[in-house]
Amino acid sequence: MTEDGETKLAPYASQAEASRGREYKEDSPSQRSEYQRDRDRIVHCGAFRRLEYKTQVFVNHEGDMFRTRLTHTIEVAQIARSIARALKLNEDLTEAIALAHDLGHTPFGHAGQDALNTCMREHGGFEHNFQSLRVVTVLEQRYAEFDGLNLTFESCEGVLKHCNKERAKALGPLGQRFLTREQPSLEAQLANAADEIAYNNHDTDDGLRAGMISIEQLRSLPIFSCYFDEVVAKYRNLSDRRITHEVIRRMINAQVNDLIATSQNNLQEAGVESADAVRQFGKPLIGFSEDMAELNLELKRFLRDKLYCHYRVKRMTNKAAKVISGLYEAFINDSQLLPDSAYGLADESNHRHHENTTPRIVADYIAGMTDRFAITEYARIFDPRELT
Repeated sequence: MTEDGETKLAPYASQAEASRGREYKEDSPSQRSEYQRDRDRIVHCGAFRRLEYKTQVFVNHEGDMFRTRLTHTIEVAQIARSIARALKLNEDLTEAIALAHDLGHTPFGHAGQDALNTCMREHGGFEHNFQSLRVVTVLEQRYAEFDGLNLTFESCEGVLKHCNKERAKALGPLGQRFLTREQPSLEAQLANAADEIAYNNHDTDDGLRAGMISIEQLRSLPIFSCYFDEVVAKYRNLSDRRITHEVIRRMINAQVNDLIATSQNNLQEAGVESADAVRQFGKPLIGFSEDMAELNLELKRFLRDKLYCHYRVKRMTNKAAKVISGLYEAFINDSQLLPDSAYGLADESNHRHHENTTPRIVADYIAGMTDRFAITEYARIFDPRELT
């Protein structure tokens, strides 16, 4: 969306010309808005490219058709941008936040995050949401005059979905809302909701493709069964695969429509007339109806019990934990095992933030790995047959 296009936004949308700016002052872009510049920097950074080989649920080498962090991120951005247009919010800011939201994810998905958090429990812990902020503010090394991507305040704020008070105090203006209980922008709230829509429905799709969950099991869920019955009644000769696609398409559409209608109603009832008024409002204004929220919760519980705890997923989780913890212990016990490039980058960033250097260096290095690089690096360190 161009700067001229922003005059068409709702009064409570984020306006690029009203941005709180960047940590390091730069000349305004001549052909793009500030939020377009943010989006473009995210797409061109190394951490974004590495998402292609990071796990969503299934490790990358398990099959070419399963979603990765990159395909998930693109799906989140598409859903978020469509909703932003319907609500007359800033599409470019929404897209930038959606594209950056998983940049700090470890290899092996949540299993990798849990393992690294356990390793780092005495050193501030590890959380992929905060790591995404580290990526865009510190760890990306692309520009001559600053570390990170120097994104606008609004994009950085959207990346940091939650934060404890101790950490918030150290973040300055970015952490202030967690201390004063202010809300983030509507665009940030929207990107978070789009993430939920994407992973619930697309994990359902991948779980069916992998044979770990079945249509029969899913028919116990009202959000699935009503659209399944509708599709089967209308199309009598469809293959199971096409039935699945059609049902999930309708599920996503229903959730998107519900989110738009409920959010519009929330905004109208709240009477907010500016982006600042949104921040001062006591609760999020982007959300589902109570009925849809309950349906989503049932789906989430189902996926947790039947997919994420499936023995095949748990086997991967167990392997991932051993790889992550093994790498961490090896690097902590002998920092000379780290490549110079990883140590130098992390050392500079940690000096700036006054952190306990060695553990955070190791965490940054491991978190930046792809699945296959982590597996290879583990073999290089522990397998005598790997000599390099």
